[in-house]
Amino acid sequence: MTAYTDLMAFQRETEALAQVAGQLGWDQETMMPKGAAAQRAEEMGAIEGVLHRRRTDPRIGDWLAAIDDAALDDVGRAQLRHIRRSYARATRLPETLSAEIARVTSRAQGIWAEARAGNDVAHFLPVLRDVVRLKREEAAALADGGDLYDALLDDYEPGATAADIAAMFDRMRARLVALRERIMGAERTPAGLTGTFATDGQMAISHEVASHFGYDWRHGRLDLSVHPFTSGAGTDVRITTRVDEREPLGCLYSTLHEVGHGAYEQGIDPAYALTPLGTGVSMGVHESQSRIYENQLGRSRAFCGWLYGRMREVFGAAGAADADAFYAAVNRVYSGYIRTEADEVHYNLHIMLRFDLERELIAGRLEVDDLEAAWNERFKADFGVAVDIPANGVLQDVHWSVGLFGYFPTYTLGNVYAGCLYVALREAVPTLDADLARGHAEPATTWLRDNLQRHGGLFEPAEVIERACGFAPHEGPLLDYLDAKFEALYGL
Repeated sequence: MTAYTDLMAFQRETEALAQVAGQLGWDQETMMPKGAAAQRAEEMGAIEGVLHRRRTDPRIGDWLAAIDDAALDDVGRAQLRHIRRSYARATRLPETLSAEIARVTSRAQGIWAEARAGNDVAHFLPVLRDVVRLKREEAAALADGGDLYDALLDDYEPGATAADIAAMFDRMRARLVALRERIMGAERTPAGLTGTFATDGQMAISHEVASHFGYDWRHGRLDLSVHPFTSGAGTDVRITTRVDEREPLGCLYSTLHEVGHGAYEQGIDPAYALTPLGTGVSMGVHESQSRIYENQLGRSRAFCGWLYGRMREVFGAAGAADADAFYAAVNRVYSGYIRTEADEVHYNLHIMLRFDLERELIAGRLEVDDLEAAWNERFKADFGVAVDIPANGVLQDVHWSVGLFGYFPTYTLGNVYAGCLYVALREAVPTLDADLARGHAEPATTWLRDNLQRHGGLFEPAEVIERACGFAPHEGPLLDYLDAKFEALYGL
């Protein structure tokens, strides 16, 4: 057991340094002076170099070889599963490549933000070329002759393959498109919210909603950023949101989405802190938490009734005539440009677009210079409207600037997992609607924490969902939920 003890002590220090790197990223998005971008890129590259050397330290291989797995309990064996996977991946990557990716993506993030603000694609393309080149190199090193995209996807959803995801997307697309067409042909046309909603009021409700959904403020905070995100693990889990005074739902539901991520990290068994089990097991499972908080719970008729009342109390008006009109506005289906603001029917079509384009980029079948045209053509075909400005098109997401190729499909995997979890949650918590009508989601969070969140990385992604739900995850529950919800809302 000495080898296991030494390995875990070494791993704890590595995990702590990784959290420091994460906080540098959080600071870059929220507090860092704009003029510090070049220095921060060097700092990120330096700490990534340190992390890479630790993750490839030959002693890890020696410790792993010396450990008798049979002498460990389930937790110990799960720790080794993660460490072996990480070690195998890290030792395939040259340290210089890891550090260069960290430096370039840190710099690219700032350039992307400038390009998005100025609707200037040309300003972003040179650094995006560098990012894509480096990610192709990374994929080639990791794939060891296999599929390049699968090698990157495995970093976010271990065990998933692009072929399996593409097949699932093909099964989903027909039902989603059919539902959208029926909705677009419906006689009911819900209106959006009208009015102006002050930033202070939006943030006040966001804090209140986060509390009701179980976010622990002793170990977290809420800030503003260009693109909402969650950072950290254990006792320091931070979330961000964004504000538009003409569109309060963007702030409120971005907050709820990130609360789902944050509650997951805060809900993990404290005994796993600063170990491989001490964070979410995959991005798909992580997205299941953000999406079920945001959609099945946050956009439910019951919760929208409570939110309508709070909007009236805080702003004097909610932008809708009554609670039913407010619920319809929250769930209005329209072909909008922005993924993070998309309704539940269109959202997965946004993901499918990005999935297909980034697979082509990594494979070399699509070059960066042709990306905007490919995006605009695909968007017009899928959504029936032309992209008006780059900020509403190829520049809208931060992911490619920071090198997160393989991340996008986990959003739809998260939706699929959330659909399964919602079936089990409704059966387990019969008071769910009554709770949400009072603005309280603590019973739902308690069930999710007990059945999923507390496990962290103990089980493989699909296994933790199956354990919580009692059946293997598949897209059927999500599609059934969408059909039932929007058929009722639109009178289909």
